[in-house]
Amino acid sequence: MEILGKTYYETPLGLVEISATFRGLYSLKFVEKPEEEIDPANKYLQECMEQLEEYFQGERMLFKLMLDIAGTDFQNTVWRELTNIPFAQTRSYMDVAKSIQSPDAVRAVGGACGKNRLWLVVPCHRVISSDGKLTGYAGGLARKRWLLEHERGVIYGKQTLLFND
Repeated sequence: MEILGKTYYETPLGLVEISATFRGLYSLKFVEKPEEEIDPANKYLQECMEQLEEYFQGERMLFKLMLDIAGTDFQNTVWRELTNIPFAQTRSYMDVAKSIQSPDAVRAVGGACGKNRLWLVVPCHRVISSDGKLTGYAGGLARKRWLLEHERGVIYGKQTLLFND
């Protein structure tokens, strides 16, 4: 995999490094400070930044981007399933495991979510524990909570408190 484009975008959750290959968007990653950009005018980067802006403004509920997703067959299956979770809704790791016909693979679903390089575009923040609590998120639970509350706010007209932990 060769990164052909890399730029930075300031979100309400912190600075995100966005990278792309010739196939599409490769990763979104939280960083403390920017490094050298690589072809920041890359079309995949520009499309991603436009759609991120729309998402954070409450104007976009579904990302439509070319993605360069590379994982195991199981990871790809899980990531595909995550894109089916509707905006502002959640599913448990068990729900996801059952929906991909692998009900005994709850931990493996969690592992696949943890390896998701496209944390917002492939919405692993919408996956919670079976008891309704927030668990595991590479960007941190505070960010996961913010994203879920943001989405609920877009749907219901205001930020709402979803979780009490």
